[in-house]
Amino acid sequence: MILPDGYSDIPAGKIAAVVTHLELTAPPARRDDPSGSWSLRKVDAPPLDWYRDLLRRLGEEWLWFSRARMNDAELAAIIHAADVEVHALALDGRDEGLLELDFREPGQCELVYFGVTASLIGTGAARFLMNRALEIAWSRDLHRVWVHTCTLDHPSALGFYQRSGFRPFGREIEVADDPRLDGTLPRDAAKHVPIIE
Repeated sequence: MILPDGYSDIPAGKIAAVVTHLELTAPPARRDDPSGSWSLRKVDAPPLDWYRDLLRRLGEEWLWFSRARMNDAELAAIIHAADVEVHALALDGRDEGLLELDFREPGQCELVYFGVTASLIGTGAARFLMNRALEIAWSRDLHRVWVHTCTLDHPSALGFYQRSGFRPFGREIEVADDPRLDGTLPRDAAKHVPIIE
């Protein structure tokens, strides 16, 4: 469906975002690691409570809701899949970042979830995490690594991916039920996105 030029109404109770898809078709030039005390560990068969807590701490402010709406069986089927890797970025023994790589499509890797908690934004932790993400992904026989971000995400996210070498290749509009109205996320999440009931 092609949206008409101009404004389109979004019904009350909904949110809308412009989604940008980006890709790498070859490993980018490596960027130096910033200095910091972060570490990365692979989390085999991630406990669902641990995963949900970390994803909430990273994404609640940006209305990351799709995984929060999944029941345990749906979530486990994805994050426990053989070709999905979950990694945690830790600082001082506490998990403060998430990297989820999906290798289920042959020759491709989707950077499904990537982020650090608010206290680490701007510290270089995301650069450290991206360097590890690209090392892990390109250690396999791939022709493509891709990711998407949207206008509900951190304002620097799109630029960060582009500085990491990703190039935009597509754009979509996503419309969904506001996750703050059905209890998926707290009503005070994402104050930069007004609730319209």
